[in-house]
Amino acid sequence: MDTTTNIPQSLEEQIRERLHTVKDPEIPTISVVELGIITKIGMEGRIAQITMTPTFTGCPAIDYMKQQIHDVVVEMDEVETVEIKVDFSVPWTSDLITESGREKIANFGLAPPAKVDGELDMKKIEEVKCPNCGSEETTLNSLFGPTLCRSIHLCFDCKETFEAFKPL
Repeated sequence: MDTTTNIPQSLEEQIRERLHTVKDPEIPTISVVELGIITKIGMEGRIAQITMTPTFTGCPAIDYMKQQIHDVVVEMDEVETVEIKVDFSVPWTSDLITESGREKIANFGLAPPAKVDGELDMKKIEEVKCPNCGSEETTLNSLFGPTLCRSIHLCFDCKETFEAFKPL
């Protein structure tokens, strides 16, 4: 995805660094950058233009994340105001989560999503490693977890129920 428009690389890096401090409110160890939802960063004059593609259309955290993004970017001397566009023209996919983001999801206690490369089937949703013990001996209990992006599983080895971030 295009990540920059009309912006010096050093300024884009500064904005991106600030965006690393904006955490997903449902998984507070991963940033919006690591989650892969920041799809474009640009400047027009002193107006920072940030485009984000949330994980799900009905994500309840969109407004909260937009406010957090605004608040960290508008503090920059080079920025007078921030425009944040929510864009669904190119769908978000779990393959956009960075490797560090996947590690943080696992450390948070969720099984990270499998890479799908555009090929999603139930097997990729059902067969996940337990984030507690690392076992692959797990089963899908419910496709629907506490949020749209999670499913619920059971590990046969450690007998723990756990959530997995769904691949998309």
